[in-house]
Amino acid sequence: MSETPSNTLQYRFDGPEDAPVLILGPSLGTTWHMWDRQVPELAQQWRVFRFDLPGHGGAPARPAGSVGDLTTRLLATLDGLGVHRFGYAGCALGGAVGVELALRHPERLASLALIAASPRFGTADEFRQRGVIVRTNGLDPIARSSPDRWFTGGFAAAQPAITEWAVQMVRTTDPGCYIAACEALASFDVRHELGRVGVPTLVLVGSEDRVTGPAEARTLVAGIPDSRLAVVPGASHLVPVEQPAAVTDLLVRHFGTAWQPAADATGQTVMPPVPPKPAPAVVPPQSAPVAEIAPPVAPPHTQGRPDRYETGMRVRREVLGDAHVDRVLAEAGDFAGDFQELLTRYAWGEVWDRPGLDRRTRSCVTLTALIAGGHLEELAPHVRAALRNGLTPDEIKEVLLQAAVYCGVPAASRAFRVAQQVVLEETTPSE
Repeated sequence: MSETPSNTLQYRFDGPEDAPVLILGPSLGTTWHMWDRQVPELAQQWRVFRFDLPGHGGAPARPAGSVGDLTTRLLATLDGLGVHRFGYAGCALGGAVGVELALRHPERLASLALIAASPRFGTADEFRQRGVIVRTNGLDPIARSSPDRWFTGGFAAAQPAITEWAVQMVRTTDPGCYIAACEALASFDVRHELGRVGVPTLVLVGSEDRVTGPAEARTLVAGIPDSRLAVVPGASHLVPVEQPAAVTDLLVRHFGTAWQPAADATGQTVMPPVPPKPAPAVVPPQSAPVAEIAPPVAPPHTQGRPDRYETGMRVRREVLGDAHVDRVLAEAGDFAGDFQELLTRYAWGEVWDRPGLDRRTRSCVTLTALIAGGHLEELAPHVRAALRNGLTPDEIKEVLLQAAVYCGVPAASRAFRVAQQVVLEETTPSE
């Protein structure tokens, strides 16, 4: 293990120093120990490199808010060690890093395995709400529910020690780094770029995975030109832990052939052959975004000013959530479409995106202004936005108390009722 500078990651090596390097990337909430059962066999042929995500496994708590940031830190770590080309296997968030490597740094990557991965992990709203829950309640609710997401019921019941290990692994993660990793997953979306992944790729998934299951795996295989699918029976999301022997065998077969150009890699797959794939650049229908609304055509701008619509739509979705924005735009229809375009371009693209205030502060200002103006019909979505932007329920309460002094007790009283309901909905962990 090595302590690392601020722009790198905590890591460890196993295996012969002169062997090709094989990197194993962890899932959110885990440490490099999730790969313990694979390392003895893999380290016979490869120099196995494992890393911890920021704030995981005792790693320094330096949050990374995007998959690109994590990838940059990984490459900085490898550069410092003189590792220039490698194979890579990653689970879930670790798999997202693998796709980022294949898309942005293909010259570094010899072969790729994506485990329990997806071109887009659920919805941005889901992960940002998870961040709200952690910010409000700490990691304990997420830790206690992790075995249900990671393992099949039979495995969890039969392996109480491993189940408890999983809970403690999440519980000891730095909350700020976990929240930042949720943001990284919320903003990750490579559905339209899969055709550019140019390395041999194994897509591996547990048959019982309810987080990123076989449907997401098939989307990856359909989009990545040189890819094959392996479905491991009787396993859920953390398949390297639940079915270690099967995963080890698949990785050995894949990386043992993918680095040999003359080998028939397809013949090494132990699962049924993948059906014929569409042209690489085509995104399969099942991966198309739900309720996506095309932005209106922007009018020509004068005086050389850039059009802020796309920026505004991105900021609006990040702050208010996809579900809310999609609903508002759908309800606007043709009659109010121009008005929504105006809001997106100027309120969100110009004002909300200005560098002078951070989003936490802008949320405080917005909540106060809505209370002062009596616009309580707009308060609920902006309370949700405030939670997304990093305000805690206690801080929102302080904003409302301050507003009571300057905006009036009746207005603040109504605002407290609205905010209390939103905070309850957003910060109560799901069963």
